[in-house]
Amino acid sequence: MQIEMTIKGLMIDPITNMPIIILRDQDGQRVLPIWVGVFEANAIALQIENVQTPRPMTHDLLKNIIDDLHAHVQRIVVCALKENTFYATIHITVGDQALAVDARPSDAIALALRTRSPIFVEEAVIQSARSVEAGKESMDLGRLQKWLEGLSDEELGKYKM
Repeated sequence: MQIEMTIKGLMIDPITNMPIIILRDQDGQRVLPIWVGVFEANAIALQIENVQTPRPMTHDLLKNIIDDLHAHVQRIVVCALKENTFYATIHITVGDQALAVDARPSDAIALALRTRSPIFVEEAVIQSARSVEAGKESMDLGRLQKWLEGLSDEELGKYKM
C-alpha cells in the first residue's frame, strides 16, 4: 500500500551533520527521515524557498524535457529500502503510455516539487525503516529519533541548512 506524504522539513542531522528530508503522512502519524547529500538538499531547498536560478538546474532541465515531450509526472514513490539505501521511482505518462523510472529519492522529490506531483511511500518502506532503527543499538540513533518525534510543526516546516 502506498501512503501519500509531504515534505515537512529539510534540516541538518545534529549528529552526522548531513541533510535530512522529513516526510510526513497527511494524518501526521508517520514520519520518514531520508538522509541526502548536500547538493541534493540544495536542489530541494531552492524549490522549497522559490529561489530562481539564472540558468536551469538539473531538475529544472528534467522538468523542461518532460514538459516539452508533453509528458506528465503522475507521482513519485519511495519504493524500497535495501541495505540502508532508499530507492524511488518516478511515474510518468507519455500519451497513453505509463513509465516508471528508477531514481534516487532526493532526485525524485526535487522533480516532484517542480512538477507539483504527489509523493508516496510504500508502507513496507516505512515499516523497514522502523525495523532498521529498532535493530540498531545506538544511543545516537535513539536520541535522533526522539529529537525528530519532538519537533513541532513549525520546526519541521523550516529549512535549517
